Amino acid sequence: QVQLVESGGGLVKPGGSLRLSCAASGFTFNNVAVRWYRQAPGEEREWISSITSPDSTFIYPDSVKGRFTTSRDNAKNVVYLQMNSLKPEDTAVYYCNFPRMGLWGQGTQVTVSS
Repeated sequence: QVQLVESGGGLVKPGGSLRLSCAASGFTFNNVAVRWYRQAPGEEREWISSITSPDSTFIYPDSVKGRFTTSRDNAKNVVYLQMNSLKPEDTAVYYCNFPRMGLWGQGTQVTVSS
């Protein structure tokens, strides 16, 4: 069964950190391209990171570059999004995505507030 399960969201104060996880199962995970997106209330879904395939290049938009880092553990079939120096405008539901398979995680809420 193909499945993506996200975890790690929550409430954090401005300047804090969170690490999101996206655990994959049911398909060949190694070296497949993966992306993270987020969607704030009333806003369109925003792309925030990519790991490309086959060269595993890491790409970020300016809005998160230098603060967010994505990584993967092929042995565990897990993709991570480390988020540092969080700002209130980072508040959103965060989704992992495997574009080649058209797969999306269920989303995890991140709220940045004092």
